[in-house]
Amino acid sequence: MRDDGVRVVLIGGTSNTGKSALGRLLAARLGFAYRSTDTLARHPGRPWPVPGWEVPPHVAEHYRTLTVEELIASVREHYARLWPRIEQLIVDGAGAGLVLEGSALWPPEVARFSGGGVSAHWLRADEAVLRTRIRTAGRYPEATPDGRYLMDKFLARSVRYQELLLAELPALGLEPLDAGGGRSVAELADAVLAAAAGRAAVTGEG
Repeated sequence: MRDDGVRVVLIGGTSNTGKSALGRLLAARLGFAYRSTDTLARHPGRPWPVPGWEVPPHVAEHYRTLTVEELIASVREHYARLWPRIEQLIVDGAGAGLVLEGSALWPPEVARFSGGGVSAHWLRADEAVLRTRIRTAGRYPEATPDGRYLMDKFLARSVRYQELLLAELPALGLEPLDAGGGRSVAELADAVLAAAAGRAAVTGEG
């Protein structure tokens, strides 16, 4: 694919759709750098503990007190503040090649880079798939009632965010890739590379 003019591959989608695993595999296949928008700044982080890290009180309070729509508004504001840095990453990545993934990649904003060596793709997964992944990551059966509530609130935010994101795609002539239908990461990578090559051929890049 490095001969078809595509120098930056963007992978968007809500939390737990598998963006990181796909992004790393694509970067390895292409010989591109890999970055996640999460490394720029988290907002405010996932509300379940992992070995060596406990949920900070302000993170728990964020999910405990805000409604789903307020959580969406908060994270969208955060992503809007990050956009100038994301935009610069995309511009700079066109040199050596970049795979950039993250929930902060919002379709209308990314569409400004349509063509010009940038190929954007979005993942989707059914609510049941997202629920299983989130509850597995958070060890839901072992969590306290409050811990389960926070995970369920994070799930609700993730599902709603996906609904809003996917609603933006038809106007841009884009279709999401199903990341929860039993397809392996390698199969998803194949689909992204084929779609990117096809778009490059249509736009005359390369």
